[in-house]
Amino acid sequence: MLLVDDRALPDFKGIQTNDPNAVVIGLAPEHFHYQILNQAFRLLLDGAPLIAIHKARYYKRKDGLALGPGPFVTALEYATDTKAIVVGKPEKTFFLEALRGTGCEPEEAVMIGDDCRDDVGGAQNAGMLGVLVKTGKYRAADEEKINPPPYLTCESFPHAVDHILQHLL
Repeated sequence: MLLVDDRALPDFKGIQTNDPNAVVIGLAPEHFHYQILNQAFRLLLDGAPLIAIHKARYYKRKDGLALGPGPFVTALEYATDTKAIVVGKPEKTFFLEALRGTGCEPEEAVMIGDDCRDDVGGAQNAGMLGVLVKTGKYRAADEEKINPPPYLTCESFPHAVDHILQHLL
């Protein structure tokens, strides 16, 4: 059962969905309504695994902040007493996989992001430096939500890049 944005469906080409044996959740606001979530709930109760592309709490849209897939994944985990397999941020494996083949070790990498927990916290958990930018979905005092705090907090992406070029290379 694919609860993903329609634009992501080509990524799942060839996967049969007429008799689902798993629930895959991504960013798909159009699918997060009672009937669909209850169908997912029943599949999970019957033993299907819950796979989360990521567990972002919220994201930024043109009209403001909006719920991400995380709250819906968490609701299904709670209701079915299961734990999702998370394949994206903030999982350590996600960040290490991004580095695979680059010849770069985690301690040599820097992640710049606007999500303190999922971008910066996830990267730091993988051994990278995390730089939080006050753009996108950043909210005041986000940097206080993780321990250890971000390596650095910058006003913008260009400011973060400037810091890296001047102080880390």
